[in-house]
Amino acid sequence: MDPEDAEELAAELHGKTVDGWGLFQIAAGTGLTAYVVWAGILMPGFRKVPLRLQVPYVPASVKQVENVMSLLKGRSGKLVDLGSGDGRIVLEGYKQGFRPAIGYELNPWLIRLSSYHAWKAGCYGKVSYHREDLWKVNLSDCKNVTVFLAPSVLLLLERKLLMELPEDARVVAGRFPLPSWIPTTTDGEGVNQAWAYDIKTIRETEQDKSEGSPV
Repeated sequence: MDPEDAEELAAELHGKTVDGWGLFQIAAGTGLTAYVVWAGILMPGFRKVPLRLQVPYVPASVKQVENVMSLLKGRSGKLVDLGSGDGRIVLEGYKQGFRPAIGYELNPWLIRLSSYHAWKAGCYGKVSYHREDLWKVNLSDCKNVTVFLAPSVLLLLERKLLMELPEDARVVAGRFPLPSWIPTTTDGEGVNQAWAYDIKTIRETEQDKSEGSPV
């Protein structure tokens, strides 16, 4: 399907009411590209997202997912993906033993896409995707947090993570590092790089900074 045909089909779908499963039946039957999904289906839902969270949806690559999960190797417990997109991080986390595995995403079409991926992988009902503002999510019991978010929100997110996460939590950022934290370790390079941050270490560093600041 070329871009012109994709745009026409996207426009046609945008003008119709299609339920979640009907949408994916159309996609399967016509070979819709990611371009169509974004231009005609995901973009309308995306417009309802608050401006501060409007980040173009770019799915994580296979390598990015591998690097993120490698930085969580040997860990267990609850895994939460903030801004979970199409749900692939949550799904992979579940496959690697994290319980529960939960994604939070504001775009309703991405929530449906996540559910479809879970169903296709035989994990429907085993992972959870919630349409919820990540700023309102209580992270006090989350030991493993992943984020693929734009730099514009990461500085604010640092404060929330530092205030709410338990001492033994680890945060893994993909695509962009957290701006003021020093990572415990990293994996990959270029666009595939991921950064891991241990909350206990970050808090100790922040405390040292505070004690060393002039009165």
